[in-house]
Amino acid sequence: MKDLKKYYIIPATPEELYMALTNPITIQLWTGEEAEMSTVPGSEFSMWEGSIVGKNLEFEENKKIVQQWYFDGQPEESIVTIKLHADKHGTSVELKHTNIPDSDYNDISDGWNDAYFGSLVDFFSEG
Repeated sequence: MKDLKKYYIIPATPEELYMALTNPITIQLWTGEEAEMSTVPGSEFSMWEGSIVGKNLEFEENKKIVQQWYFDGQPEESIVTIKLHADKHGTSVELKHTNIPDSDYNDISDGWNDAYFGSLVDFFSEG
């Protein structure tokens, strides 16, 4: 099991970015796929046609999102914490992802960079 910690700068306000991460309609705009998402703690979510599924644990509006991501046969919970901080270039994002199975680590790391936050940078840069 491995942990991942990364930082990103997104050209959007924390409010815009929080909506992009928690509103299923906005998620569909930047992922191109239907998503299931709610800001109700304990609700389950699904993105990229079920490629990412898990449970929403905690929300702090415009500041923090905590989720559990599901991996098959995983003994320990894999927890994703996304913190948003206002920055002169938009929003500074602090990402922490714990207990990633070793076999999935590279795919997950690349996914955060390219599909997830890379897509968000592209989405907000076009606007």
